[in-house]
Amino acid sequence: MTFHQFSKHLFFLLLIVLVIPKANAASNEQLIKVTLRSIGHEFLLQLDDSTSRVLPIEKKAGRYSIRFENEFSFEPDALLLSTQKVLQASKSNDSYIVEVEKCGSNEVIYSFKASLSQEDNLTPCKLRELPLDCYVFYFTAVDVPLLNPEPESGSNAAMRKIYLLLIMLLGAGILFYFWRRKNKQKVNADLIHIGQFQFDQKAMKLMMKARSIELSSKESDLLFLLFSNENKTLEREYILKVVWGDEGDYVGRTLDVFISKLRKKLEADASLKIVNIRGVGYRFVMN
Repeated sequence: MTFHQFSKHLFFLLLIVLVIPKANAASNEQLIKVTLRSIGHEFLLQLDDSTSRVLPIEKKAGRYSIRFENEFSFEPDALLLSTQKVLQASKSNDSYIVEVEKCGSNEVIYSFKASLSQEDNLTPCKLRELPLDCYVFYFTAVDVPLLNPEPESGSNAAMRKIYLLLIMLLGAGILFYFWRRKNKQKVNADLIHIGQFQFDQKAMKLMMKARSIELSSKESDLLFLLFSNENKTLEREYILKVVWGDEGDYVGRTLDVFISKLRKKLEADASLKIVNIRGVGYRFVMN
């Protein structure tokens, strides 16, 4: 977990401890909208879009809608990944039926059920990338528990303060852990942590426990480029230019061959994926 990911998790924990005990049905509605806006923003980040706006969340006939400022094309898995990521980060107990429609069509072109429990998720077959268009995402809450609207008692307020103190102490401990880990990594600047692996770019090796995997010079350069651009789609031409430069010692499928070799060497850690973005290039993903 990176420092940024930890900060986001800590933010959601604080949000739950501070807001939920004092919330009524109306504030629960606002909390759902905050979660859905977070899903919308995370989805745009999956598309490498950090500038477009997520429009205000609306509720109609029991469904919440997420609309966007601009048109876009996307892989349906990006929406599924964004939803699960935010629900896990926020520790939300809510379950949602998620439906994708083209703006104004009233025709569902993709849907799934998402919740914090992996066993409760219902995921459809993988679809090809959806074309550039205007899309709206509808979220229907399933079995959302209503919060107690009665005023918070003195004992509940005291317990909330205790929970907050415990979380702050936990946060301080984890911050100290990251600080020590960062300073420890400075001892050997050649080692890069990639999932469960340690990557020594200088020695061109991947290490996991007692296992050591040799890399070629190009495999090492390719892995470093992909890891340095985690969750970003890199075009084939850009990868070839950076890794092979003007050497010209590659043919049409050279990159695909090297990607296949890297996937084979990384398969010991199932959380690491090199995703093929058809017709564009590749994306390195760490779950």
